Amino acid sequence: MTDSAVKYDRDADGVVTLTLDDPQSSANTMNQRYKDGMHAAVERLHAEKDDVRGVVVASAKKTFFAGGDLKGMVTTTREDAESVFREVEQVKADLRRLETLGKPVVAAINGAALGGGLEITLACHHRIAVDGRFEIGLPEATLGLLPGGGGVTRTVRMFGIQTALMDVLLQGPRMKPAAAKDKGLVDELVATQDELLPAARAWVLAHADDETPSANPWDREGYRLPGGTPSSPKLAAFLPAFPAMLRKQVKGADYPAQRAIMSAAIEGAQVDFDTASRIESRYLAELITGSNSKNMIQAFFFDLSAINGGSLRPADVPRFTATKVGVLGAGMMGAGIAYSCARAGMQVVLKDVAQESADRGKAYSEKILAKAVERGRMDEAGKAEVLDRITATTQAADFAGCDLVIEAVFEDPALKAQVYAEIQSVVDPDALLCSNTSTLPITDLATAVDRPADFVGLHFFSPVDKMPLVEIIRGAQTSDRSVARALDVVQAIKKTPIVVNDSRGFYTSRVIGTMVNEGLAMLGEGVHPTSVERAATQAGYPVGTLQLSDELNMELMAKIAKATADAAGESYTAHPASHVVQTMLDEGRAGRLRGAGFYDYDENGRRTHLWAGLKDLFPPADEPADIDDLKDRYLFIEALETARCFEEGVIESAAAANIGSIMGIGYPPLTGGTVQFMQGYDGPTGHGLAGFVERTDQLTKLYGDRFAPTDRLREMAAKGESFPA
Repeated sequence: MTDSAVKYDRDADGVVTLTLDDPQSSANTMNQRYKDGMHAAVERLHAEKDDVRGVVVASAKKTFFAGGDLKGMVTTTREDAESVFREVEQVKADLRRLETLGKPVVAAINGAALGGGLEITLACHHRIAVDGRFEIGLPEATLGLLPGGGGVTRTVRMFGIQTALMDVLLQGPRMKPAAAKDKGLVDELVATQDELLPAARAWVLAHADDETPSANPWDREGYRLPGGTPSSPKLAAFLPAFPAMLRKQVKGADYPAQRAIMSAAIEGAQVDFDTASRIESRYLAELITGSNSKNMIQAFFFDLSAINGGSLRPADVPRFTATKVGVLGAGMMGAGIAYSCARAGMQVVLKDVAQESADRGKAYSEKILAKAVERGRMDEAGKAEVLDRITATTQAADFAGCDLVIEAVFEDPALKAQVYAEIQSVVDPDALLCSNTSTLPITDLATAVDRPADFVGLHFFSPVDKMPLVEIIRGAQTSDRSVARALDVVQAIKKTPIVVNDSRGFYTSRVIGTMVNEGLAMLGEGVHPTSVERAATQAGYPVGTLQLSDELNMELMAKIAKATADAAGESYTAHPASHVVQTMLDEGRAGRLRGAGFYDYDENGRRTHLWAGLKDLFPPADEPADIDDLKDRYLFIEALETARCFEEGVIESAAAANIGSIMGIGYPPLTGGTVQFMQGYDGPTGHGLAGFVERTDQLTKLYGDRFAPTDRLREMAAKGESFPA
């Protein structure tokens, strides 16, 4: 078995160690080599059973096991469902034979055990993990899948239906080993890697002659499902609420994986283990061969891995490590940037015009850190260490030695030029110069600095400490070196970067603007405001358009629209949304900042309900709108704008477009992002880009030329072309 992905070794005491070690990969996955290796190992275990006292399942890789073979999954079609089901059943049959060997089996978890990796350990009778920073969990739901290697069946029997669904399966949380132990997914922790295998072997020898540890609870006589089965009176009374709770959680959006997980859990809890396992396999086969999982795998595995792996980084530029960052402006954005940099270990100078404002900006970090201490994620010493890295000041001289500057003042070119003029002669002469802006062209802002090649846009999203994306904008004179250094900075503060070229609104602001305008246009057409909101959330957006408009503030939206109109000149055509915005401004309802917008707000600024006066300003039509059309209008208008951004050279990477749209502006994760929505389209008009274009033609006839595909997009669909990866 020297070429196998599962190495078999029996020592003099009869302890067999199965070492997961794919000889052709840096990580273990459930590919064919693993399947063949585990099958052969289990066959040998049963053949040598009389000479075996117990089994240790270990890994020779840095991670324990990486999970399912995602590359293979994305190539399947609906016609492959039966063969996928059979393959899944075979993988599970070998784990089931290991589980019912009649000998104690222990998993020695040395690194990340996610998805299929954790499912292997769940078939063992005891799990020991090194107490480290790696992750353990069943995150399949985040990829449009379910834990179909026994994860649903076994966790339901470990924890009961409700706990398994809410704490482990539906949201797919990833846990550090200590948290996994608290949850019950891990039984024992050791402090170091050197202690792991000896501890596992010792557990086997200590229980080698004891029948109870040689079987999992559900295989022992007298086992009862924790919390009861669906037919037990207490659970039966509560069970009808489960689908309603799920629907509320996902705001009515269609997440096939979560539905399948809930169905497999509840159906499987009513039958024996092996039948439950087959039910689970059938649901997994349906998900694997469907479009939703392919879309989510593309975005959250392939695209995200490519970006985090440096696919957008210019080559041959030495790594840059910023040590001292100067942040210009201590408002909400500047304060959040200062916190993120200080948390990453950088010294931070936070400057504002008044010391009180600068101190208030530093206090923002203190508030976040205090919560971390309160929740046990940090101690007081750690909090003090981070705060000590932040210097709140009004003095430009304090920027001496800064090798990174991030300007984060109000969206006013003159103000941005003024604050840079005060410090650019003080900072390190090779400092990277950045501007946090959501719409202002970087090429124009670069005229205010004496080193435009070192000037780059960094578009952070609010709140900075929570939002995972940063949009890096390359100006006309920005060098490759500066782009590479900006990427290094973004990754150093533990955020995901995308790179775009300069234009008004860049990529994310420009695309989200079309979605907001579409929602406002619906309202102006007579679509009921509740339908405007529900269509967005049912499509998978995190919030409705009217709520989002209140947060963005319609005064700002009107300014951006005017700036866009001025830049376009005579070619500008007003969007139907402009009338809605102006009508609201005339009513004195600019948004949450003013305490009144599409929604009402209480005295503490909390949103209450849609403003009753909307029906008078925008009378709803007699006939209700087609909800599927409304959802498609949101999804298609942003995708079409993305296609235009590619044609204009604003964005050049499908991975960046997908991740930027999901992480930056809330494009529904279930679509896989704006490009994947187009290329992976699976709707009533067909599949892929051709089906997408056909649907745009329908929307154009119904709702106007803004839905018309460009000639280039139509050509791509006809030729079967794809957007650049």
